[in-house]
Formats: sequence, structure tokens, C-alpha cells
Amino acid sequence: QVQLVESGGGLVQAGGSLRLSCAASGRSFSNYAMGWFRQAPGKEREFVAAISRSGDGTYYADSVKGRFTISRANAKNTVYLQMNSLQPEDTADYYCAARLTPTYRSGSIFLSPAEYDYWGQGTQVTVSS
Repeated sequence: QVQLVESGGGLVQAGGSLRLSCAASGRSFSNYAMGWFRQAPGKEREFVAAISRSGDGTYYADSVKGRFTISRANAKNTVYLQMNSLQPEDTADYYCAARLTPTYRSGSIFLSPAEYDYWGQGTQVTVSS
């Protein structure tokens, strides 16, 4: 089992940047594929970015491609989401998620919330215009 704690959210002006962190406790963080999702008020949770357990594979939602970067530091049990050129439509609660992934699928990336086993409590990001 793994516990996830997000941090780094806050209020930023349009065009600004934030870096979210997701710290994992528990065993064998490197065995988990990771993802970032977000949920705006009144909307469903949506995929933002994902990274394979190996770190070799990443994937982004079209809405954030070129602006956001997902990365992981397995030695620190942490996954990051660097968010640049933020826009008001990026305002949401951001959640990280983990999926235990076998070695033979070390390069796999998962896009659906239903594919993830563990979730953090979320961190709020507000982008003012």
C-alpha cells in the first residue's frame, strides 16, 4: 500500500508557473505508475498527465501539452508536475494517483481514474486572470 500527499498548489496569475509535488510513503514507489488528475467545481475528474513506473514514458492531455511536465524521482519517492503558462481554465483541485504495475508493464501509462489504486487528498490550484 502507498500513501500519497500532494503539495505546491496555490494562487497564481495567468501566465505564471507552479510545481506540484506528490510524496509517496510506503514501499517500492518505483513499482507504481503515476498520474495527475484535476477536478474543477461542478466538473468531472479529468486526466492531466501520467508517467510510467520506469519513468521512460509520459503522456499528456491535449489541454496541457507543451505547458505541463510530469517527472518522477524514485530515490525521493516523489512525482512532480511542473505547470507553466497557467491559464484560468487550469483552476482545479489537482490529485496524484498511483497504480501498482508489474515489471513486464514497466513502460505502461494509464489514463483513466478507474485504473489507479491509490489517491492523494488533492491540492488546490487557482489561476487568476
